[in-house]
Amino acid sequence: MGRAASPSTGRSYGLARVCRVLETPRSTVYAARTRRLAPTVARKRGPKTAFTDAELTDRIRGVLARSPFVGEGYRKVWARLRLAGVRAGKPRVLRLMREAKLLAPTRIGRPHGRAAHDGTIIPERPDAMWGIDATAGWTEEGPATVFVAVDHFTAECVGIHAARRGTRFEALEPLRQGVRRHFDGYREGVAAGLALRHDHGSQFMSDHFQTELRFLGVASSPAFVREPEGNGCAERFIRTLKEQLLWIERFDSVEALRRGLLAFMDRYNAEWLVERHGHQTPAAVRAAFAADAAA
Repeated sequence: MGRAASPSTGRSYGLARVCRVLETPRSTVYAARTRRLAPTVARKRGPKTAFTDAELTDRIRGVLARSPFVGEGYRKVWARLRLAGVRAGKPRVLRLMREAKLLAPTRIGRPHGRAAHDGTIIPERPDAMWGIDATAGWTEEGPATVFVAVDHFTAECVGIHAARRGTRFEALEPLRQGVRRHFDGYREGVAAGLALRHDHGSQFMSDHFQTELRFLGVASSPAFVREPEGNGCAERFIRTLKEQLLWIERFDSVEALRRGLLAFMDRYNAEWLVERHGHQTPAAVRAAFAADAAA
């Protein structure tokens, strides 16, 4: 059109005049002409990644192989890649893990018909609320009861114990471990300000257990009946404990199980990544809070 000549003057209209009349930017015409004269292969828009899909998949396999835990999902794989200096988007990591069939298995169930509870069970500092609960373990000697205590703020395991019989006396052992580790000794009133979330199990509701809580200055905080979400921090840790230890390792005796639980507690606190804390370990969260409090 720009090269067409005017019938009255015999001069060409010119590209500028045609674009002005048609209200079309000349840059659009130049860009279309360039694409027509020098066609390029269509490529994905956005930043160019440093690794191909195959290379990134190999690195994902390496992360899963080096991890001391099993069944970690794509979010924690993404976080461990970032810690190793490999930058990749979460959607890409999810896509590659799905294609390579590396995603962790998930449980399918019906959601609650109503909200299990409102509010939050996460305090604003460590050692404000701990959760305690029990589960079953198995040894060559027979079944055993496993007791755990978890800090609701840091998601840290503060105490863990196994016994042949899950009595009210054995249920106190994780609490005693945590008090000795995170408070100044073990004496009357030493843990004042701490609340202990527990269910209505006979061990936790017994006079002996409740008397020990009052001696330490710990406030008893029972969860609502038939609402395990109220003790969700301990429940979630027990799930991790089962998936990472109880369901995949064998123990010759209850004592071997007890030692294995203590080793797992140290490994979990030092290496397990907590998503709600920006994929930091429980030990790192506690250390960061202590540093901020001291500053």
